[in-house]
Amino acid sequence: MSELSADSAASDRAELLVEIPKILTPAVVAYLPPHFSGITSPEVAKVWLARMCAESHLLLITTRIDKEPVGFLFVHVNQQQDAHIGFLLRESCWRQGLASELLSGFIDQVRKGASLSALIGGVSLENIQSQRLFEKLGFNKRLDAEMDTLFYELVL
Repeated sequence: MSELSADSAASDRAELLVEIPKILTPAVVAYLPPHFSGITSPEVAKVWLARMCAESHLLLITTRIDKEPVGFLFVHVNQQQDAHIGFLLRESCWRQGLASELLSGFIDQVRKGASLSALIGGVSLENIQSQRLFEKLGFNKRLDAEMDTLFYELVL
């Protein structure tokens, strides 16, 4: 995992902009906010990437061997030192345990060094797989769920 920023190298960014539309397929973004949909070209991906970098810490998930981009982890820290997190993986990487490995590793890193009080993840009511993943990792369902979103919290 590596953090992306507005200052990322132009050559690295050009390759990533080609990959983003391949990652953000309709199936991948089905349960995500509307601004994740319709990313079909490098030009549109550039706008999306700038927005994501401005709104949160954006971590690029790559394969270990060839460093192929396979997804993103989004982290937004609020004033109470709670980190709201979200993640997405390329559809070809689903059901391989990568999301579990990714979040477990992130949780371990946060516990070792960050001064955060909790991790909070929002999940669509229809996204049963992500709900199960948060529960498996020790997150507790919060009572303040919105109509279409459940929130899971892991107190650190």
